[in-house]
Amino acid sequence: MNELINEQINENQQRICDKYGMPAQAPEAMVALAIGSLDQSPIYGTRIELPENGTISWFIHCGAHSDASDFYQPLHAAHLTELLPQVLAYLALPSGTKFILDRAGYEDVWREG
Repeated sequence: MNELINEQINENQQRICDKYGMPAQAPEAMVALAIGSLDQSPIYGTRIELPENGTISWFIHCGAHSDASDFYQPLHAAHLTELLPQVLAYLALPSGTKFILDRAGYEDVWREG
């Protein structure tokens, strides 16, 4: 069953990359998620260039951003299935990409550069 879920996620990820004309980049096993913001909207995602010896390139929060040092928490990406399934299809977007989603279907994806 997990293989089917992963295969579906991968198809959706490729579809999003194709839609925006961006190359797919495999996501890491970990993300940084602002867990305390999950009840807010919209959803923001930013993928940075993976730092040397780093394990996280995706930073995801909902609503207003905070500069607090504990705003983001490291999380296994598999937990997004339960916590924030809306973002799963976007995790193969390449470094330098950002997205905004809302719970009513709004979507914007762009690349910094």
